[in-house]
Amino acid sequence: MESVCTNCIAITSKNLPSCCAPVNYCLSSSHNHAMLQRMPKLSVFSTAARSSTLSSIKAAVVTTTSGGRRSSSETNALNFNKSTSAMEQLDIERGVCVPFRKYTPDTVRNKVLESRGAILSLIGRGIEIVWSLGLYWSTLMYDFLVGRDEEVVPYRARQLRNLLCYLGPSFIKAGQVLANRPDIIREDYMNELCILQDDVPPFPNQVAFAIIEEELGQPLEAVFSKISSQTIAAASLGQVYRATLRASGEDVAIKVLRPQIEPIIYRDLFLFRTLASFLNGISLQKLGCNAELIVDEFGEKLLEELDYTLEARNIEDFLENFKDDPTVKIPRVYKQLSGSRVLVMEWIDGIRCTDPQAIKEEGIDIDGFLTVGVSAALRQLLEFGLFHGDPHPGNIFAMRDGRIAYVDFGNVAELSQQNKQILIDAVVHAVNEDYVEMANDFTRLGFLAKGTDVSPIVPALEAIWQNSLGKGLADFNFRSVTGKFNQLVYNYPIRIPERFSLVIRSLLTQEGICFTLQPDFKFLEVNVAYPYVAKRLLTDPNPALRERLIQVLFKDGVFQWKRLENLIILAKENVAMMSSNPAVNVDNMQNSRKERRVERKLDLRDTIKDGARLILIDEGIRRQLLLALTEDSKLHIQELVDVYRLVEGDIDIRSVALDVLQDLPAVARDFILSWSDSVLSDRYTTS
Repeated sequence: MESVCTNCIAITSKNLPSCCAPVNYCLSSSHNHAMLQRMPKLSVFSTAARSSTLSSIKAAVVTTTSGGRRSSSETNALNFNKSTSAMEQLDIERGVCVPFRKYTPDTVRNKVLESRGAILSLIGRGIEIVWSLGLYWSTLMYDFLVGRDEEVVPYRARQLRNLLCYLGPSFIKAGQVLANRPDIIREDYMNELCILQDDVPPFPNQVAFAIIEEELGQPLEAVFSKISSQTIAAASLGQVYRATLRASGEDVAIKVLRPQIEPIIYRDLFLFRTLASFLNGISLQKLGCNAELIVDEFGEKLLEELDYTLEARNIEDFLENFKDDPTVKIPRVYKQLSGSRVLVMEWIDGIRCTDPQAIKEEGIDIDGFLTVGVSAALRQLLEFGLFHGDPHPGNIFAMRDGRIAYVDFGNVAELSQQNKQILIDAVVHAVNEDYVEMANDFTRLGFLAKGTDVSPIVPALEAIWQNSLGKGLADFNFRSVTGKFNQLVYNYPIRIPERFSLVIRSLLTQEGICFTLQPDFKFLEVNVAYPYVAKRLLTDPNPALRERLIQVLFKDGVFQWKRLENLIILAKENVAMMSSNPAVNVDNMQNSRKERRVERKLDLRDTIKDGARLILIDEGIRRQLLLALTEDSKLHIQELVDVYRLVEGDIDIRSVALDVLQDLPAVARDFILSWSDSVLSDRYTTS
């Protein structure tokens, strides 16, 4: 079966987006690109729909790769999931493909209006929401008129938190989102909403067990030898039990969706979007986007959390990403026992990551465990582009063998290859103190509307970055930067896209956990983050990182030999450190299984091949390297020898030479094309 990206055609105008190659091949992670071969598993696709979609995709690929242009009407006609302009804008910003959607405004409207008594239910709920929020708004207006608005902020913030709890699950989730949206509410209200609890009274066991049996298609006793009589955790959308499988004796966690929650969520989302349509003018002025787009972002993530088959797929993606990592534990999912309302997972018997004493008592090295956690977070964000969106202390555990374990994958976020490249650009611009380009990066990431004048924002960005690095890079921490950034986005027409609000929350939460374990923790200390970044720069085949590596190695046209040596040393340090679990303190570890160790070397084969190709093809790079070897009127042979000695144990010269020889015809072709382009260019110039 042909494997083609099923959603790129929805955002195609002149060219395929950067997340896809021109012909039937997807470049970003498997999570971002569900292939047509998975479509039979998805009930939303009929056979006819798959066939017609494939035909449309082929037509789109042929037209776009041949240089043809599509009008906006043609593009919309090709869109598989008919959606509003707000949804299309989200697709373009994200740069990732969505195989199907549970959420579109049309879907929500149809779901709500097709139910019996829909109009009366909408009217009743609408009156309740408008009345409750209206009363709260009137108190804020009164405070402002009498001049006491600032002094009563703590009380009003608590009042808002309680009001959201009273209005139910949709509003609790909305409050949790607002806790990470400084572009929408001010910081003191955000701080109050950060403690908004998702804990609600559990629904009866009989109801939960009936749902489990309905999903399993057989009695509980046939599958589980025992199940907890009380919930392990209960939240607004579902609750968790602990059970033992009868067949294998394995302990599992059973996550059960709250009954009748879906109609409630759909109804509230419909009302949210209806109310948002009246706020578009204000939202455009303050945030540079429609209020409806913000609701669409929220609704899309919320409905994903209501489908446990999507969470099961998230777990499988994390398992695939970390399959060769001896430091990370992801629970297995029992797909044959799971469905849209029930999720059965491996039970994680770990230690809460905020209990340093218990972690030490198990013989786990705290510094090593922090290294493991930071490495896992960096890999999720910068390597996989798929990261845990809610890593609070209840979702992260220390295993007794020193691994870090994650649970609850209902809320994950994705970054496209394009987004990751722009983030890399932003880091380079920050290091180079190019604040104008940093502001432009905000536009490219969707924080600012296209065409926004960034000149007023540039001085604010410069002040934030300079203040954050006032004591040196080692003292950098995300919380200090975020506090200043919150003020910036509240005062300027900046919108934080939902996926980046999750990035910010994820980094802040994990940094907070690190501070709990080690109060003087420094995220950017050399023994944590630098070695990982060095390894990525030297080994990642991504063209964007290759380009950044060249920028790092050449400063003002001069090759930086010492910088290359430092990168290699740091990269080898990361490989050696992460080949075994640095959290395992073997001397103190008792009654534990033998530590897993994976012997690894710094794999530079692709880097060397790409470097050889670049030297042969790129005249500018070739000239710079020759200058580097003959700088200061002497041959820098010793520098070459020093670099070779650093990597000789990691390189098989024979296999690298063989790879280069096999690649020689393609290199020769590119060299001839480059040379002919140069000759033609020279002739055109002289004529």
